[in-house]
Amino acid sequence: MASEYLKWKYRDVKPDVPRELTPKEKRANWWHYHKWHVLLGAVLLLAAGNILYHVLGIGQVKPDFQVAYVASDPLPEDTVSALERALASFGTDCNGDGQTVVRVNQYVSGDSENNSDAAMYAYAAGAKLMSDLTDCDSYLFLLEDPEAFQRNYQVLRRLDGTLPDELDTDYDSCYLLWSDCPALAELELGEYSEVVLGQQVTGDSQQLFSGLYVARRGFWTETTCAYPDQCDQLWAELTKGGF
Repeated sequence: MASEYLKWKYRDVKPDVPRELTPKEKRANWWHYHKWHVLLGAVLLLAAGNILYHVLGIGQVKPDFQVAYVASDPLPEDTVSALERALASFGTDCNGDGQTVVRVNQYVSGDSENNSDAAMYAYAAGAKLMSDLTDCDSYLFLLEDPEAFQRNYQVLRRLDGTLPDELDTDYDSCYLLWSDCPALAELELGEYSEVVLGQQVTGDSQQLFSGLYVARRGFWTETTCAYPDQCDQLWAELTKGGF
């Protein structure tokens, strides 16, 4: 005869019925077990997006023409934007994306003689300029000191379209004064506004270019800038009447 204890131990006991979780509790439970998978996926997605944008250029607006500005002082943002729009009106949609885009690349040396920070920025600008020249990004050049530029880099074409050799020191044949080119001197660039040493400064954007020189890139190998024929046409339009 089974003892009363065994009868009690093995008695029929109905298990507790599990409580149905609320939608909020279900979401919290799912997040508890899957949050690291979600976060890892987000990191991988951001990394892939960065590669597509910066390396492959997907999603970026690609310029049809590029201009290198090489000088000691940067151009104000208002002036750069106005110049890009104005130059685009002379160009064509080379890459077929439905818009004509001009990009101005600024390579600013600054006053680095007595300023270590300025020297560092000047070195970085010089490295970026060399990358530009190596990759043949910019076709047009806006130069503060065109003779020094040509002497140092030997990349400019003569105004008559021919290519100077390494020993050619006739630098004047490679550039034009901005103000001597009617199309450039008459561009409507508006006014600029910027903060200099804590003070708001405004001025006429066109005046910032009056002492600069314009030039174009020469190519000694099969490597050229994008759309060289259209670039030549743009140069002809901008310098018409200048020489």
